Amino acid sequence: MIEIEGITKRYDETTVVDNVSMVIEPRTIATIVGTSGSGKTTLLRMINRLVEPTSGVIKLDGADNRSVPGYQLRRSIGYAIQGHGLFPHRTVAQNIATVPLLLGWDRDRIKARVNELMTLYQLDPQAYGPRYPHELSGGQQQRVGVARALAAEPNVLLMDEPFGALDPIIRTKAQEDLLAIQKRFGTTIILVTHDMEEAVHLGDKIAVMDAGKLVQYAKPAEILARPASDFVETLVGASERPFRLLSLGPVRDAVEPGGAEGEAIPGDATQRDALAELLWSGRPALPVKGTDGKLIGRVTIEGLVKRAARPQ
Repeated sequence: MIEIEGITKRYDETTVVDNVSMVIEPRTIATIVGTSGSGKTTLLRMINRLVEPTSGVIKLDGADNRSVPGYQLRRSIGYAIQGHGLFPHRTVAQNIATVPLLLGWDRDRIKARVNELMTLYQLDPQAYGPRYPHELSGGQQQRVGVARALAAEPNVLLMDEPFGALDPIIRTKAQEDLLAIQKRFGTTIILVTHDMEEAVHLGDKIAVMDAGKLVQYAKPAEILARPASDFVETLVGASERPFRLLSLGPVRDAVEPGGAEGEAIPGDATQRDALAELLWSGRPALPVKGTDGKLIGRVTIEGLVKRAARPQ
């Protein structure tokens, strides 16, 4: 668990982060979103003490993060940034092994961990381990960057705009990979982004920052349905809100009695996916199937539109 208590950062007369308090539950993903200059990256870097706060306390599982030297703290916290930050003169395997080497792991343990992470990211260790970063695609480099951040089995992973430089298709894949890996390892992740779509998709909770202040910290559905200020409402985007709300719920939650023509959509697809398919195909309804392949009802355009309406 990460407890941020009254954290403030000033540079001379400029307050970059202003008295922020929030709790990030273990094994969850918290996304921090806001415009440029809102203080989100500075807040992130105060967790691993790349930036030292002017005042306030940050606790990791109840322990003040200043209770150990900064370099030691950073070896226990994963850190992934936009553009991956790989060492160009080291191979892929050597890049991933960086922190375990610093921690003094034995050779066999390091090799096993590198192979595990490369396999997890669908990079064959024999084929890609000896390569250098310039021999990889942008998406592959980003995967190696996240694998390196996870190599020492950290409980906490900090990510600063990790997918910002990727094209939309690769970015979507990288987001799905992150969700799968977070679920597998139970890592607590704090991810900074300027993209509300990404914040909604990845975050168990979203922290919205404006001019150094935390203006709302809540679950995605709460922020989409009840933005706390005009700034949050603008950031969410009135026109996109209905679609983002639909992206949070599975189709099975919107099933109605009855049948429909055509190929069935899985019940664990998002309601947004269902609406897109309905609009694309020009049909008023789709059959829905459960995990066993049996039909469980149908989903309709009318029903989904009603669900997307903002709660009063």
